[in-house]
Amino acid sequence: MRSTIMAMLPLIEKISRSKLILIQKSLLHTLPEQEHLKKFIRHFDIDCIFDVGANMGQYATMLREKVGYRGLIVSFEPVPECIERLRTLSKSDPLWRIEPVALAEQPGTATFNVMAANEFSSLSSPDHSRVDIFRDHNAVAEQITVKVGTVAEHYERYLAEFGFKRPFLKMDTQGNDMKVSMGAGDLLEKFVGLQSELSMVGIYEGSPGYVEAIRYYESRGFRLSAFVPNNGGHFPRLIEMDCIMFNQRFLA
Repeated sequence: MRSTIMAMLPLIEKISRSKLILIQKSLLHTLPEQEHLKKFIRHFDIDCIFDVGANMGQYATMLREKVGYRGLIVSFEPVPECIERLRTLSKSDPLWRIEPVALAEQPGTATFNVMAANEFSSLSSPDHSRVDIFRDHNAVAEQITVKVGTVAEHYERYLAEFGFKRPFLKMDTQGNDMKVSMGAGDLLEKFVGLQSELSMVGIYEGSPGYVEAIRYYESRGFRLSAFVPNNGGHFPRLIEMDCIMFNQRFLA
């Protein structure tokens, strides 16, 4: 036994020097997003991130703990249970602000669908006609009236307070990302980049397909930087994933 251990010492030393990181198989899909965001945020010197559709704070927590981002985060979320969680998580983080509001193309109020699994909650209604594997989770459990704002109005307010120069727009609004970006108006060109969930198979009524969404973002001056998984997958079907795009106006 001792001779076997001694023989393995060079390998153990080599692994130690390589800073090998072990990760659960169920979390492997999270690595491409984390690694690309590290590179993207550093390259474009991002100093503000609008986290639209914050849910329980998964994205903002990932930015802090996995990506190492230390700048301003503004999380937008209308579901009361999620808002309470976000406020708890952000309590000791002065650069993480919570806005209890949904974002869309126009301000006002709207009926919001809280789904059985709250990460599916949306301004849109579920559509199970193309794929029904989410039927139990993506089912309306409750409808609430929520305040609706726009990226533009919140952009101006936070710009006045923090004076950021290179913001990034992350959207995960279950079928409504394009409308959220439209709510930025001409200010969308001020964002260095964006991240949006793309539907390969629509699971919400009226949600745009991935080709339509990408073409729209490209028409606004953004170009693809990466496609990254946003879940562990539903083999053999690809139902959705995220795109990360950069604003070509900010290329050196």
